[in-house]
This record gives sequence, structure tokens and C-alpha cells, in this order.
Amino acid sequence: MMKKIIEGSIAVAHTAAKCRPKVICAFPITPSTHIPEELSRIQPQYGYEFVPVEAEFSAISGILGASAAGARTFTATSSQGLALMHEVLHNASGMRLPLVAVVANRGLSAPLTIWNDWQDSISQRDTGWIQLYCKNNQETIDTVIQAYKIAESVSLPVMVCFDGFYLTHAIEPLDVPEQKEIDDFLPPFKPKHSLDINNPETFGAFVDPKYYQQFKEEQHKLTLSAIDTIQKTADEFSESFNRDEHGLVEEYKSYDADYIIISMGSMAENAEVAVDELRKEGESVGLLRIKMFRPFPSEVIKNALQNKQGILVAEKDISPGLGGALASEVKAALYNGSQPNFLSAITGLGGKDVSVENIKELFKKLKNEESGEIWF
Repeated sequence: MMKKIIEGSIAVAHTAAKCRPKVICAFPITPSTHIPEELSRIQPQYGYEFVPVEAEFSAISGILGASAAGARTFTATSSQGLALMHEVLHNASGMRLPLVAVVANRGLSAPLTIWNDWQDSISQRDTGWIQLYCKNNQETIDTVIQAYKIAESVSLPVMVCFDGFYLTHAIEPLDVPEQKEIDDFLPPFKPKHSLDINNPETFGAFVDPKYYQQFKEEQHKLTLSAIDTIQKTADEFSESFNRDEHGLVEEYKSYDADYIIISMGSMAENAEVAVDELRKEGESVGLLRIKMFRPFPSEVIKNALQNKQGILVAEKDISPGLGGALASEVKAALYNGSQPNFLSAITGLGGKDVSVENIKELFKKLKNEESGEIWF
């Protein structure tokens, strides 16, 4: 591999194309627009079918149909576009189709914003898709490749999330894998099930209440069982590409820390800097970055947070009427009747910047034994 000075979205587009999809359907929406634009431009070079559609509902419907027919597929979207896909996201997971979608995270209306938070994908957390949140552009393109291997191994769709503008429009040196490297890691797609008139099968059939709950229970168990595949795929990628990859979580200076900051996405890189600076100031603090939000790595998190004095969860989402979605799930993973001091910070909504100093200030609130939920 040779490093290229390239925009994050353009690198994602070229990486997706090198995964050899047969059908790509997409509708451009800020801040994911450069991905389908580039995929449309380079289509003659790679030979896939690029289908420009009139809206995001058609984009996800198009790749669902193509996947059911036995094709490897791809799409990308953001914000209201992902919300418009909501109905079909459930169909894709329920039909066990190995779709891959990249989400350039952006806040949802109203009020209207084009800036980053995680509300769009967090709102889809119960659709049955595997969700992987990337901290930088290098991890994003690496995860796109892994996503196909994961999806096709467990027969579940995978959503690769990276922060709009902070990452999508950043131009930086990136290792964009060559075609042969991807081919060596990712085998040709051989669908386990497909629409075939010579071998008829049923996809997404009507069921009555006698069977529906059983099906959903099996789907839930299947999603949980994907945890091992996700970690195994990350390990295989690390070995093949000589890069450290994190499948479930990343622990940064957390093993000997009394206090832990938990976050996801690009905000976790700012948190790493904050941890470094706080360590120099004599604070015993570390970072636990959640990469895999679905299925949720409860046991891994519980083990990582044993015997800690305080936990700060900083997240760019809100479940109105409850609080931060990530904080709620971390609490559930930890619950054993007695808990360390816990501070949930709702921050970064609508693109509000979360700086290193902000994270340090949040940590100081935790250190002063503030607890509960704060908007920051």
C-alpha cells in the first residue's frame, strides 16, 4: 500500500468499489454526497451497476432486491436519508441479507442541521443491523472491507458509521488498499440464499403470531452470536494488513486508571488527547472507545470497567425522555446492585464542537463526584 492524500469520502468510495459490488444504489445527501458522486464517476473503471434513484427509500429498496437476487451491494447516506430508509432496514435484517451501508453521521431535523451528531444511526439501533462506529478515516475504509466479510459470514446487514464533515470532508494521508490486497482478504460473494426460479425460496413471508416472536428471538440470538465473527474478522484484517484493528472496543490507558471516559466515533480521538493531558497533570484516567454498538458488547464493557471509581460517558445523541442511549446501555451492562459514580453527558448534538478542553472539563465534573445526566 502507498499512502495517498485523499478526502475521507473519496477513500470510502474507492474502497467500496474495490470490494467488487455488482449493484450500487444511492441518493446524494449532505454530508455523504461525495461518496455516491465518486462512485458514479468511477463506475466505468469498476463495472458495477450504479443506479441513481429519486430518494433514499428507493436506494435501500434497490440494493435489498439486488442482494436477494444474489448480488453484492452498497449504498451510503446520512441523516434524513437514513430515516427515510427505516422501513426497509427492518426488512433487510429480517430477510437475513448481507447489505453494507456507510452512514456519514449527521443530526436529524427539526430544527434543520447539516452538522454532525449520531442521532441518525442511533435512531436505527433497533432495526437489526450490526453497527460499527469508526474514529478516523483510516479505520472507516478498513471497516468497510471487514463489513462485507462480516455480513456475508453471518447473513446480517452491516452499517459503518463515520462522523460527517469531521471525517467525510477531511483530506489526509490514508492507506487505501490495492485491489489485490482486498481480493486476498475478501472472497467472491457466494450467497447462501437467493431468488432463483430453479430453486424457489421465500423471503420475508407473512407469519402469524404463532411464529413471529420465535423468528425475532432467533434473529436476536444470531445478532449476539455475530460478536465472535466481528472480533475474528478484525484480527484477520490486522494480520493481513499489518494494522491494529479493533472489532468491539478499544481500551486506551484504561487498565490502571481509576476513572474511565467512554465515547465513540471521532470524539474518541479528542478524548485520547484529553487523557494524555490529564495523565500529565497526575490524573488516573483512561478511555474506553465503543466501536461495536450493535450488537452491544455488554460483557466486554463490564469487564473493562471493574473496580473503577468513576465513569464519564460522552455521546452525541439523545433518546428524548430517557437520556443518552450509550449511557443507558453502559448502565445496563454494569448493573449489579452497586455502581461507581456515573456521569452521563449529552453533548455534540447538531454539530456542536466537543473540544479536548470540554472533555477535560467533563472529567473534572466527574472527579468532583457530579453524577446523573448533564447537557454540555
